[in-house]
Amino acid sequence: MTYFIVAIFLIVIGCFFYRGYKNTHSVVINDIKVEEDPQIDKNTPLRILHISDMHIENISITPEALYKELKGKAIDIIAITGDFLDRKRSIPRLVPYLETLNKLNPVYGSYAVFGNHDYVLRNPNFTRLKELLNEYGFKTMQNENERIIVDGKSFNIIGIDDFSTNRSNLIKSYEGLEEGYNLVLTHDPNIVLEMSGYHFDYLLSGHFHGGQIYWPKPYHLVKMGKLVRMNMVKGLQEYNGRQFYISEGLGQTGVNIRIGSRPEITFHNLQLSPEQNNKLAINDTNIAG
Repeated sequence: MTYFIVAIFLIVIGCFFYRGYKNTHSVVINDIKVEEDPQIDKNTPLRILHISDMHIENISITPEALYKELKGKAIDIIAITGDFLDRKRSIPRLVPYLETLNKLNPVYGSYAVFGNHDYVLRNPNFTRLKELLNEYGFKTMQNENERIIVDGKSFNIIGIDDFSTNRSNLIKSYEGLEEGYNLVLTHDPNIVLEMSGYHFDYLLSGHFHGGQIYWPKPYHLVKMGKLVRMNMVKGLQEYNGRQFYISEGLGQTGVNIRIGSRPEITFHNLQLSPEQNNKLAINDTNIAG
């Protein structure tokens, strides 16, 4: 009888892991329409392709399959919000994915920020990762910003470095920023809780993997910041009247399974008003290590 119970238990566990592994191959592409101001003219939206947490060591989509899913789609900006990899030997495996994304030719360019796993790499390997991203057309942003003009409108891309490893510096990230639509790219979304004095219109992040194993609840995330305790771990969220998105990520860490979550790629459709008057309010808070 004991052997029978053990056998049943092992079968159930085996099915659990098998199903979880199969889920890692079920990539979801979500099209997000950010809530619009009814006073804004409904012009063609600015479309942002957002990918987070690729974790090349445990990514279940091939570069060829990724290109098949994305080719021919309208893409204005590509944004990757960190956690590319955390092992030196994985760096060459990133190349075909960067080649794929480079072929998509976004109208206004490609941008990337780093996550906590990227910083596991020590120099010169981290520098090698950064240079590789730059080589394939990604502007890497570590507490800095860049202004572009979209149909005559000012659009600010603000790259805030990883909050979970104490690398975020809001003063530096917003330094010299001009008026315009403010899009923030960052890895750990917990930074939104520290941004009361720093304006953003929309923020893209990742970090939580949607729980990765979200069954029955993602209790294992409890040490990953206040947002988890506020039940904000994936999807479109709002805090203090400002919207932000937490990607479920494209790869996995630890055990290569997903339960109650899926690998995710998102398109975000942003409507820009004719005149952006988002003058940032700078305070003396400095979120830094």
